[in-house]
Amino acid sequence: MLLAPLSVSVRSPDIGPAVGSRQAGRRQPPPKDEGDRGLSPPGTCQGRPDIPMSVTEDKPEPRDLDAAEAPALKGPEATGDRETVDPDSAPGAGPAASPSGADGAADPADPADPAGPSGKGKKSAWWESILLVSTGVVAVVLVHLFVLDSFYIPSESMERTLLINDRVIVNRLTGDLGRGEVVVFKGWDDTTTIKRVIGIGGDHVKCCDAKKRVTVNGVPIDEEAYLHPDDFPSQHKFDVTVPKGRLWLMGDHRAASEDSRAFMDNRFQGTISTDDVIGRAFALYWPLSRVGTLPVPETFSKVR
Repeated sequence: MLLAPLSVSVRSPDIGPAVGSRQAGRRQPPPKDEGDRGLSPPGTCQGRPDIPMSVTEDKPEPRDLDAAEAPALKGPEATGDRETVDPDSAPGAGPAASPSGADGAADPADPADPAGPSGKGKKSAWWESILLVSTGVVAVVLVHLFVLDSFYIPSESMERTLLINDRVIVNRLTGDLGRGEVVVFKGWDDTTTIKRVIGIGGDHVKCCDAKKRVTVNGVPIDEEAYLHPDDFPSQHKFDVTVPKGRLWLMGDHRAASEDSRAFMDNRFQGTISTDDVIGRAFALYWPLSRVGTLPVPETFSKVR
């Protein structure tokens, strides 16, 4: 028996409109699982074109930028670290905690602490002052003992060059003494005396020539520049050759001076050893109105 072809229309909710008999004979593929289904057109639910679906935009996941890609950032964002604030500079911040310990011990840097740097500085300055003063005193003592000394004039025997109570500076480092110098020495009676050198070792000293002048090695010396104005070279005559290493000494106020002329009877004929000389007086420093030097008179430069 022959059967006429039967046309069957089948509607599938998931497939869409009905298909003809030509498609009915085809074998339909089994439905896919939910995970295997294809993507529906945008804006529709899969399998239901009439139901719109909400679309959420997927954002790309953040990724680390290479050094070349990273933009130059400034401030805290450049390192990603959180910006910190100094608590002392923050608004409303209270006073900083005291560095002293809980037991109240003084900070070593506290100026009120004598053991701190300030106290040590004061102590160091004190010792430096003591050292400087001590050094100065020692220097003055050494200079006084070996270089310079000071003497005052007790009498009128050196007027008009030196007056009573004048003060002079004496150089102890005399070296070779010369004619015309004013010297301080240990005198004939062991007292400290000041006189002028008239003759040195080997000189022939004589008074007086026809003009009543003292001569040294036959050369008359002009003493008007330093003798007392009411005086003259000598009231006593003498004729002495000065021994080596000794000096013939006379005061500038000849009428009031006890000098070599008064001791001519001793074995050295009134001369003084150069070893008894303390030093050469080279300056007058008191009173201030008479401050000056004690130079050698020009007249002695003619003696040979």
